[in-house]
Amino acid sequence: MTKNVLISGAGVAGSTLAYWLARNGFKPTVVERSQGLRSSGNPVDIRGPALPVVEAMGVVPRLRDAATTSNRIRLLGVDGRLVATVAMPAKGNEVEIPRNDLATILYEAARDDAEFLFDDTITALRQDEHGVDVTFDRAPPRRFDLVIGADGLHSTVRRLAFGPERDFVRLTGIYVATTPFSEPVDHPEDVLIHNTPGRLVALHPSRGKGGVAFIFRAEVDHFDHRDMAQHKRIVTSAYAGVGWRVPELLDRLRDAEDVFFDAVSLVDLPSWSKGRVALVGDAASCVSLLGDGSSLAIAGAHTLATALAADGDLARYEAEHRARVMPKRRTVKLAAAMLVPKTRLGLATRNLAARVRSPRSWLLE
Repeated sequence: MTKNVLISGAGVAGSTLAYWLARNGFKPTVVERSQGLRSSGNPVDIRGPALPVVEAMGVVPRLRDAATTSNRIRLLGVDGRLVATVAMPAKGNEVEIPRNDLATILYEAARDDAEFLFDDTITALRQDEHGVDVTFDRAPPRRFDLVIGADGLHSTVRRLAFGPERDFVRLTGIYVATTPFSEPVDHPEDVLIHNTPGRLVALHPSRGKGGVAFIFRAEVDHFDHRDMAQHKRIVTSAYAGVGWRVPELLDRLRDAEDVFFDAVSLVDLPSWSKGRVALVGDAASCVSLLGDGSSLAIAGAHTLATALAADGDLARYEAEHRARVMPKRRTVKLAAAMLVPKTRLGLATRNLAARVRSPRSWLLE
């Protein structure tokens, strides 16, 4: 019998999961809070266990067409002067792509075989041994055989089925804000990284346009992840008095309608499933500053779909994917120290290290 599966979240993990469930005889429905796909976000890497998944989906040509054009990293000192130019290593089959383009390509691969409900969200879950009764904000209530939370760090499914966010999400003290450019950047093959102690600004090229990322250390009280006006105030305050092009970039941020902002966090859950409800992607295991989150989301979604199609063994999915996730947790502090050093001495040490070792692996997602 075809199983009806509700997936919360139409991002990287959600669309990948919908694609593979449909191909294994399931009937997926995806509910997404936003009215459409998000258009902001840092470039992300598709590599490692995600590569065979996207190859099997037949989307690699589209991913390569949308890939960024970056070949070098230019590290700038506090005064904006160049301190190191580092060639990125050959990427091989890896693809670096803006997150919004990745999400769009995966959604378009899945949309013909899955039902998508945009501008809606889950408000209540009630499960028994045979299924889950779901209440939506807008759509009529429905019953599903399974519910999967692929709805990110601030997962609604996790909150409803597992408990409040504060019980599982650990802040690292680092925040990220990004916004796209409407025109090309000055250096179409270079990522420009400007640091002052505890703060980073990166200009990243893409095809036809670029983007800016603010990554910084801060203590933020009463953070609301949906309050864009608050996000802009936090970033503006954090970068007050920083030179180089930062005042101009802050003006862009203040005027932008498309801004992503969030705390870099770790998610700790003793289990990724509870009865007929399970989690995947950042909802289950947000671990990275910027490098592997999207690849892990793709690999995890495929592993979950495979386990459900084989025998429904959620424990097998969790064991296999935790083996991928856990080693990444051990590198978060190192990545933060190299990407956003706290002190001038830390900056000098990082810049010296960059002259002998490529910092590509430090770049965050």
